[in-house]
Amino acid sequence: MGLSPRLTGRTIARAHHSPAASAFLRKIEPLFAGREVTGGPLLLATILALAMTNSPWAGGFERFWDTPVTIGFGTGEVSHRLAEWIDHALLPLFFVIVGADVKREMAIGPLAHWRSAAFPLSGALGGMLVPVGLYLAVAGGTPAQPGWGAVITTDTAFGLALIAVFANRLPAGLRATMLAFAAVDDVGGLLVIAFAYSGAIDPWGLVVAAAGLAGIMGLRRIGWVSSVPYVLLALLVWGGVLESGIHATIAGVLIGLTVPVQPRLQQHAFAQRVQRRVDEFRDAHDAAEGADDDEEEHRHRERAEERLGYLHEMASATREASSRLIEVLTPWVNYIVLPLFALSNVRIHISGDLLSMIGGPLVMGVVLGLVIGKPLGFLTFTWAASALGLARRPDEVTWPMVAGVGALAGIGFTISLFIAGLAFGDGEMREAASLGVLLASVLAAAIGYAILRHCAEPRHAAEAPPEG
Repeated sequence: MGLSPRLTGRTIARAHHSPAASAFLRKIEPLFAGREVTGGPLLLATILALAMTNSPWAGGFERFWDTPVTIGFGTGEVSHRLAEWIDHALLPLFFVIVGADVKREMAIGPLAHWRSAAFPLSGALGGMLVPVGLYLAVAGGTPAQPGWGAVITTDTAFGLALIAVFANRLPAGLRATMLAFAAVDDVGGLLVIAFAYSGAIDPWGLVVAAAGLAGIMGLRRIGWVSSVPYVLLALLVWGGVLESGIHATIAGVLIGLTVPVQPRLQQHAFAQRVQRRVDEFRDAHDAAEGADDDEEEHRHRERAEERLGYLHEMASATREASSRLIEVLTPWVNYIVLPLFALSNVRIHISGDLLSMIGGPLVMGVVLGLVIGKPLGFLTFTWAASALGLARRPDEVTWPMVAGVGALAGIGFTISLFIAGLAFGDGEMREAASLGVLLASVLAAAIGYAILRHCAEPRHAAEAPPEG
């Protein structure tokens, strides 16, 4: 996570002119400028939504998001509120990234091998079971019971952003552990959405979605490269899942899981294939530069352009499709999708009645599940797996660091707010659940940050140049 290499160089250069500003920007960079999904724009949108919901303009603000939007074709039409369209049509883009990330972690990341996967896998299992157990212990048998799913998931963006704040002061294995844990955690949350919070299932919708997925896999099998058919089939999958009654975010995950994580052309094969074309390009370019007339120059330049096109395509083939897709979607998800989700879904009216629910089973269940249950489950299950010889703690990662990751896992936020909406719809119960998620996320972030700051190497030691 972080800026591109060129932007990083520019930031280093500017640090000489304004050290104070540079230090501040380095602190907030992981929240806004990462190459992965970051939490800064979402945080600002949440603050704005809270301010607007509790302002004199609250009525107009909420009516805007409740505006009916109808899409029709022929005699058929689909109508939802604007806020629901954001959930159904835009939020799946975030879950495409989640699905692609999960597949990459399982195929070529820490989850690819059992020994390395067992540590975050056991932590994720504990990080789901213990929070749900604590929540049901507090809210079971009450009207708040349906909200148990809100304590299952972790907001990966915020957790990774807070780890990135410490840059090279923490071992690289810690970030990999957090990412692998979050990947398994996301799978759990998606299964909960699919099976616990979806309505009646329309089998014909599932048939349409399955046909779309089969089409995508068929195109992959024959080596089709152009993206247009894949986009059309992805829309078919989305429409089928939406029509089936399963929440459309599951379509995003399914699409993400179909994206290849291996390049079409390995780098060693690239070197073998392009050398002749590089030589031909150089010859054509030199010939164009020394041409005696315009027609001859034009012919050589066309030949050079053809070779460049070949080289461009071959270079593109050395990069896996999942990385390219995530790179394209991430800015849109960071700055459009997630902020719109927060603006349209965070509706917490601060009032005496709502604040009186803080001690109630719903808010307390969410706070205890995320702030206590997540780190407790993560730490105890990973310790037990390690003690039994089933898992191995990553090199240089200490148990206090593991506790810090467990604390950061209590930042529920995006998917927790989403599940709260699925569990309670609109109304006071949803507001109370959202309030609990926000309170728990702030507490978990503060605790996790404090633990990792204590564990991190002193800045001067981490930034010291290597000897020799």
